[in-house]
Amino acid sequence: MHHPGPPRFATVGESVELAPRRPDPGMAAEWRLLERPAASTATLDGGPVCHLEPDTSGVYRAELTTTDSTHEQIIRAFPAVTETIRFSVTEDDFDGEDIAVADRAVVIGKFNDFTMGTHWAERDGDEWVLEADLPPGTHHAIFSFDGSFESTATDEVTVEGPGRPRIELTSATEDGSLVVSADTHAAPSGSEPAVEFYLDGRDALEESAVSIHGDDLRVPRDALPETARVHAVAVSERHSVADTLVVEHGRENESADTGATVSVSRPADPPAWAGDATIYEIFVRSFAGETVDTTFEAIERRVPYIESLGVDVVWLTPVQASPTRHGYHITDFFDTATDLGTREEFESLVDRLHDAGIRVVFDLVINHTSRDHPAFQLHRTGVPEYADYYERVPAERDVSDVDWAGEDAPGYYFNWTRIPNLNYDSLDVRRWMLDVVDEWRDVVDGFRCDVAWGVPHGFWKEVRERVKADDPEFLLLDETVPRDAAFAENEFDVHYDTDLFDTLRDIGTGEEPASALFEALDATAEHGYPDRAGHMRYVDNHDEDRYIDECGAAPLRAAVGATFTLPGTPMIYAGQERGVEQQRGTMRWHDGDSALTDFHRRLVALRADHAALRAPGVHPVPHTVETGASDGVVAYERTDGDETLVIVLYFGDGTASVSLDSAVGDTDLLSGTPVGSDGTIAVGDVVVVPATRER
Repeated sequence: MHHPGPPRFATVGESVELAPRRPDPGMAAEWRLLERPAASTATLDGGPVCHLEPDTSGVYRAELTTTDSTHEQIIRAFPAVTETIRFSVTEDDFDGEDIAVADRAVVIGKFNDFTMGTHWAERDGDEWVLEADLPPGTHHAIFSFDGSFESTATDEVTVEGPGRPRIELTSATEDGSLVVSADTHAAPSGSEPAVEFYLDGRDALEESAVSIHGDDLRVPRDALPETARVHAVAVSERHSVADTLVVEHGRENESADTGATVSVSRPADPPAWAGDATIYEIFVRSFAGETVDTTFEAIERRVPYIESLGVDVVWLTPVQASPTRHGYHITDFFDTATDLGTREEFESLVDRLHDAGIRVVFDLVINHTSRDHPAFQLHRTGVPEYADYYERVPAERDVSDVDWAGEDAPGYYFNWTRIPNLNYDSLDVRRWMLDVVDEWRDVVDGFRCDVAWGVPHGFWKEVRERVKADDPEFLLLDETVPRDAAFAENEFDVHYDTDLFDTLRDIGTGEEPASALFEALDATAEHGYPDRAGHMRYVDNHDEDRYIDECGAAPLRAAVGATFTLPGTPMIYAGQERGVEQQRGTMRWHDGDSALTDFHRRLVALRADHAALRAPGVHPVPHTVETGASDGVVAYERTDGDETLVIVLYFGDGTASVSLDSAVGDTDLLSGTPVGSDGTIAVGDVVVVPATRER
């Protein structure tokens, strides 16, 4: 079956990629537009993979015809809420010395997927200026004269306006009918939303059998097919991430007395275990130590250490064949890197971690390949079978110093000329990457998806259904930087929280007060993430300078404490707990900070022992800083209904004396030591105390 999947939701001007699922390379497939809003002039180009660019709000209905079937796809386009903004920098803003200035500068940002050569800032007096139409939110732009990143300047602009509303579907059986109800939440500073329901073209549920009354959809049980999917969006100034219910109608169990069984599931929800887990990221080639090479066997021999930390998940940076130390330039998707070991040795490591009760997340890199991959070499040398495997852009858009053969250049992000982007308009590429997914999904417990923002939404939706069909507990973690709630729509379970990451850095350097972390948490709702979405909270990863190097040792403990005492899934980047200062530095086994390691162990254990720390919801606690830096202190309350804990963090040096506006215990649950009495506590970094009365 090649049906393209669920209804798609977009804004006017946003390109929506449409493609058959389970593609057969070379299959005959053609798209045409059956219906569009009256004012629209949008068209489809007819190929197996095409892109609809809605030019008017409303419903578009597309038809995919293959050799053996015909399928319909609904695309709902909503009005775009944008404002024309102005990015600008001066020569003094550039961070290099003796920069060669020009009349224009190349500009990249999320607004153009960090793609060189598409947007240029023109010189206006002493400034280089770029105007762009962008939605509400804070936007960043990076300026460069030559695209090398040897010297850059940045600008930040905030567009005022409402965030995205949120929606959650629930179901009940009433009077012989299934009732799907939508619970909506207005965006901060937004108006109350309306609800739109949509059925799924893959199912036999007829629209005539469905009745909609306000926020409820009703369908008689006897009209339900074996499977029915119900989708809904909340709509106000902007539209929400869609929510989905899957209804299974078990007619094989039907009897005159009981009727058919009906079960309802939520396919977009993360697995329950993910919210309770702690992730440990290992940059594989720096893990074994200074004088030995890291191999799968070497990591396996160190599993007792990983186990001692109490973590639940290990995320391994790429283990596939690659000429680079970091592994993201892959030359063979179906085999392991020879320097790390054989496929059998990798599976032995996975088995050993499983024996320790630790899940394994595999770094899935499918946005690009290495420039040294045979497929790219065949592509660039004109082998016909590989002609459409990679993105190609006009040579005038290329700002690299590479002398690419021919009149075009490969597509790539940032200045990543050695990892050209794959072309997902190619059925061959889609089939190839689905084979990669199939190759590893039964070996590991989840994928951390590298450059997730570079791969089409429709493909991720297919990957999700593919891996979850056999294993609903399989984890999908996105690298979307900066974060984007669109990837929560039937795509990923857990998302990088770049807002908290950036804010904790700003707190650690003194640019923001500690209370700014509440604004970072509020940004999750502003972006429109569903309440059930998971978020990875972290202070370090392999792509960023170490927190301890940028902010210092004292703020590090408080920042790590925040990731373990706020809602979400905390992540430790290997070496963080040992005091490693280099971004991808060697693990400090013999000379690491043992006290810091013990601190991490205690945080992992505390979070595992207290459900209140894993529950949703954060409530600020009023307090007075008697001694210490007042901007360095933040206090909040966490509760699961049975237990209430008060957390106080101090990002400053030394010890702060903090008076709380509530009664708490006098012993720190994290350290087991007394912290004071009468609501006044001494905090050096992180203190967790039980509340002794209801507030």
